[in-house]
Formats: sequence, structure tokens, C-alpha cells
Amino acid sequence: MSSLISNSSRRMDPGSSPARRLIEPLGLLCGVAAAEAVRQGAARPLAGGALAYTLARLIDGAQASLVAASALPADWADVAELLAAAPPEWAGLGPAPVVMGIVNVTPDSFSDGGDYADPVHAVAGGQAMIAAGAGVLDIGGESTRPGSAPVTPAEEQARILPVIRGLRDAGVPISVDTRHAATMAAALDAGASIVNDVSALAHDPAAAALVAARGVPVVLMHMRGTPATMGSLATYDDPAVEVALELAERVAAAVAAGIARERIVVDPGIGFAKRVHHSLRVLNGLALLANLGCRILVGVSRKSFIAGVVEVPPPKRRVPGSLAAALFALAHGASVLRVHDVAETVQAVRVWQALAESAG
Repeated sequence: MSSLISNSSRRMDPGSSPARRLIEPLGLLCGVAAAEAVRQGAARPLAGGALAYTLARLIDGAQASLVAASALPADWADVAELLAAAPPEWAGLGPAPVVMGIVNVTPDSFSDGGDYADPVHAVAGGQAMIAAGAGVLDIGGESTRPGSAPVTPAEEQARILPVIRGLRDAGVPISVDTRHAATMAAALDAGASIVNDVSALAHDPAAAALVAARGVPVVLMHMRGTPATMGSLATYDDPAVEVALELAERVAAAVAAGIARERIVVDPGIGFAKRVHHSLRVLNGLALLANLGCRILVGVSRKSFIAGVVEVPPPKRRVPGSLAAALFALAHGASVLRVHDVAETVQAVRVWQALAESAG
């Protein structure tokens, strides 16, 4: 415990992020154990009560300190109240963990480039994911791996629109993974009902107004720069705190553009402008995003940070690491998991839920 207190009391660089009061929930509990700890006053509820925290790192500008959750100072009650609230319903998907299946209609995505480049294979792949338990499909036509070349909206639309049309009646919501307002509009017209933007609506000046006008749910992901430049921008003091603060700015911009907060999900962007140790810290501090009052989506599937930990280079051999990281994310506040391996993830999530609900 002493090392945790020492680490949490260090000063952050005031210039690294805008001043904002945040609580980082620590000592997390889930399921029956969380409910019992809250009932006995040993913990505070997190995100509606499925989770609870026993320790709180209080972050106020450049200052950070650690206290027991049961001894939270009175002037932090407003922040604790926000953390306790259940995230709003989103995209009609319900409160339970939701598995989002990834359908990359590209020849060059980092983990499955070419698998679904043909629309017929992409539609069949999406249908198989739904049969395996995916609650939503995320369809993209532009690779955003580090160093990838941009794709024109016309090419992007040529890739994804036939797939969206082929899956729009398959029984689950369709998300379009794009940075381009024109592609967002075309995809929504074709049958998509969710926008997932890796730039958090910052890439295309017309994107925020379009999402606001259409009234659709949106995923705002954290990234610095572009896929071509983000590697040079992976410099942080405390990655988890800075990601939370930078996402808070994007949420505020979206709300100012007319997008209702309850339609926003935030994604910490694991691997985007983040080296291995940054991604690990962001996942450890994932519960910080509960300060934003939005649901949390996490995409760890087959990411390079897994290879950085266990040295298994080929992406398709990273399934065990992907499952471990996904369950860790659920235990730290995530409610949507964006994955390639749907059947394996659904099974792991169901077992994790059963264990959490039978605790104590």
C-alpha cells in the first residue's frame, strides 16, 4: 500500500493537461462483493453499482492524493455523485456488456486485412458474428493502423456500403467506422445507425454537425494527430489522466455541437498514439473515464501492446491476450467490447459475469 500512496501523491506537470477535478477509482470490486461493500459503507458505487471502489485518487490540477472511498472529503461529493450514476442507455443495447464485432472491409488492416475485402465475405462474416453473439457490428473501410495511408471517402464508401446494405436487416445495429462526414451520411442512409470516429469528430469539420442533425449515437475515440503522425505524439506524464482529460474536451465539443451526452460513448483508443506502457496504464486507469458520464467502449482485440507483453507477433495469435485484456476492461468499467473474435469473447464474458454475480 505504501508504494501506491507514494505514486499517487506525485505532482503532475501542470502543462500536460487542462486543470480538472477527477476521481480515479481504485481498489475495485464487482458484482455481489461490490454491492455488499457499498451496503456496509466500505466502498462507493461506480457506474450504477455493478462496480464499487474502496480507494480514491483525488486529482485536482497538478495535485493528486489517495484517500479511502469511505473518507472522501465533502467537497468531492459532486464528483463522487457523477461516478455513482449509471451511464445512460446507449443505442438501445441495454446495460449488460455488449460485444461489438469488427468487420474491416479493407485489404490492409493490421489484424485481418483482406479477410473481408470482398463484400460477399464481409456480409457472411458479419452474419457469423451475429450468430456467435455480437450485439452490434462495426463496419469500416479505412485502415487506421500506425503509418497507414488515408483513403478517400469515395473509395471508403465503395468498400462499405454494399456490406452495410447486406447486413442492415440482420437484427443488430450497424456502426460505421469512419472519420469522414460524407461517409457517415452515406452509411446512415444505407442502414447504419451508429457513428464510430477514431478522431472523436475532430478530423472532418462537418462531422459533428452531421451527427447532431441525424440524432445518432456516436463513439468518440482518443487519438492524437493522425494514423501517420500519432506515433510521434505518444508523450505523456500520466497517460490515463491525460486521455480522460482530452476525451472530456471532445465530449464537451460534441455536446456544444448539439449531440446529447447520452448518445456519446468514449473509447480510450488503446494503441493509438500510445506505446505499450501507455496502453497498460490507460487500461489500469480506465475507471477514470466514468468521470465523463458516458458509457465506455474498449478495443483491445489483437492489439500490438499484447505482443509487447508476451512477444506473440502475428495478430491472429493474440486471442488469449485479447480476452485477458477485455475482461480486465470490464472489471474496470467498460460496457462495450470491440472485438474480432466474437464467439471466444462472448463465452469469456458470460463466464466472467457468472463469477461476478456469484461472488461472496
